[in-house]
Amino acid sequence: MRRLTSHAAGGPKTLVLDDAPDPVAGTGQVLVRIAACSVNYPDSLIIEDKYQYKPERPFAPGCEIAGVIEAVGAGVATGGTGHKVGDRVMAMSGWGGMADRIAIPAAAAWAIPDAMPFEHGAAFIMTYGTAYHALVQRAAAKPGETLLVMGAAGGVGLAAVEIGAALGLKVVAGVSSDAKLAIARGYGAVDGFVYPRGPLDKDGKRALAARVKALCPDGIDMVIDPVGGDLTEAAIRGLNWGGRLLIVGFPAGIAAIPANLLLLKGAAAIGVFYGHFTEIEPQVDASNMKALLDLYSAGKLRPPISARYPLEHGAAAIAALSDPAAHGKIIVEVA
Repeated sequence: MRRLTSHAAGGPKTLVLDDAPDPVAGTGQVLVRIAACSVNYPDSLIIEDKYQYKPERPFAPGCEIAGVIEAVGAGVATGGTGHKVGDRVMAMSGWGGMADRIAIPAAAAWAIPDAMPFEHGAAFIMTYGTAYHALVQRAAAKPGETLLVMGAAGGVGLAAVEIGAALGLKVVAGVSSDAKLAIARGYGAVDGFVYPRGPLDKDGKRALAARVKALCPDGIDMVIDPVGGDLTEAAIRGLNWGGRLLIVGFPAGIAAIPANLLLLKGAAAIGVFYGHFTEIEPQVDASNMKALLDLYSAGKLRPPISARYPLEHGAAAIAALSDPAAHGKIIVEVA
């Protein structure tokens, strides 16, 4: 099979398209012929050995896929809620998605609706799963509350905007350009602002916080922050009493969170690690995924696909994540 392979730690340019033996469905596994793989921030980290998981090399990046089951391993239920050859599925694979085929645990594969194209399946679980888990389990969001989404035109950001709107929240978008603000509004944000790029000094952080407060005079109940860096403090300053800061990621750097602000606001900084959540609370995750697929079938969620690359250009797809103009999800078309 074809595979975009990491042979040594490094950036996207170190990846090589080569051939590898076809995987086999082992006990409890299904073999999936991959149609599409989405690109996510962890893909850029895992090839540089900067992610929580460090697979043995050689391996292919790609942590989220959709395709068709080609084979079912021993011990996999094939009736009722089980899997069978020919089923259309999506899955979070951890890695290995930028290849023709992959063997994954059967429990990781989710059947997708007939009307869902593979590119939507490949762009669904990580971003929508993260945003839904953050809002429902970690923040216990209530209809009518105000949600600020930082990086609101990114993958997790737009998913949070859509889900927040579907849950009856007032969604405010923080973005890095006017074009991205228009995108966020199109997905359900009722208002928003453009924040500056690059580092902020103390006065810059306070000035940005003042803009947030002016935009949301009644305060903010929750912040989803997949950006990090200096923007996080400004978001915290806009929180109401009992507000919740949901920490999803930090491509702009790990924020130095001012603990005194959390104390004064009775606020909480809450980590959101979706991958580990799916491992330790699979039943809750299954309930979340059913709710999300119901929202998709009702037309309330539509994964935003901003770019598509063939497998041989998968390295360029990963590199495109750092493009300031990038928004939504980037897809690698495998088959």
